[in-house]
Amino acid sequence: MDFNSSLRIAATGLQAQTARMRVIAENIANADSAGKAPGDEPYRRRIPTFQTVFDNQVGGRVVEVGRLAYDMSDFSSRYEPGHPAADAGGYVQYPNVNTLIETVDMREAQRSYEANLNVVTVTRQMLGRTLDILRG
Repeated sequence: MDFNSSLRIAATGLQAQTARMRVIAENIANADSAGKAPGDEPYRRRIPTFQTVFDNQVGGRVVEVGRLAYDMSDFSSRYEPGHPAADAGGYVQYPNVNTLIETVDMREAQRSYEANLNVVTVTRQMLGRTLDILRG
């Protein structure tokens, strides 16, 4: 595997983790977004999907962001009779977003991003050392 292939593979990993962090941030931002009227469905948690595809330039597999999936778990309900979206019983449906899970997912995405960034850094250092050897 050459330097360009290493950089390309790491770059696709960086792009994938960036997209993942964007979706997680959107989930956290909408964690308390209830509907506006009774019966309105609140924000539904989104989950990024990934797939590997063969890249002819690299001569190997790279990661790509797939479609966004929706978490079909139940919404949470809170008793808030004065809320505009409260049903006849006074309950309001809230998103199925658990900020603790999102925070852990964000940390995992961050670490994966950092690992790919380290590949880029080490590859650049190796390329620099190779050029130094060729000059010497």
